[in-house]
Amino acid sequence: MLNNIEFTNRIQKIMEHHKLSASSFADKVGVQRSSISHLLSGRNKPSLDFVLKVTSVFNDVELQWLLNGKGRYPNHVTDATTPLSRDSNLPNEKTMQRIVVFYTDGTFDEFKK
Repeated sequence: MLNNIEFTNRIQKIMEHHKLSASSFADKVGVQRSSISHLLSGRNKPSLDFVLKVTSVFNDVELQWLLNGKGRYPNHVTDATTPLSRDSNLPNEKTMQRIVVFYTDGTFDEFKK
């Protein structure tokens, strides 16, 4: 069961992280501004369509984290903290396509060049 208060707190965390107001968040996600207002006030619960829009617009939001707080946010390491250099030359002129990190809880992060 979705805890509406915790879900709202996670939406606010996304907004703070991306430095978005409620209206700019609504515009970015593609929903009416009143929908965000009603959601943040606790008047309405999020629809499946809204949840899917958020996770498709914000690549750093994992579905499980958004719905029930499991996992972490943001779900990827920013370029500034990535330990590998993007320009490192690998043997035989190979280039890196992606890095996949597996965690002990069964989750993973994928980093693409």
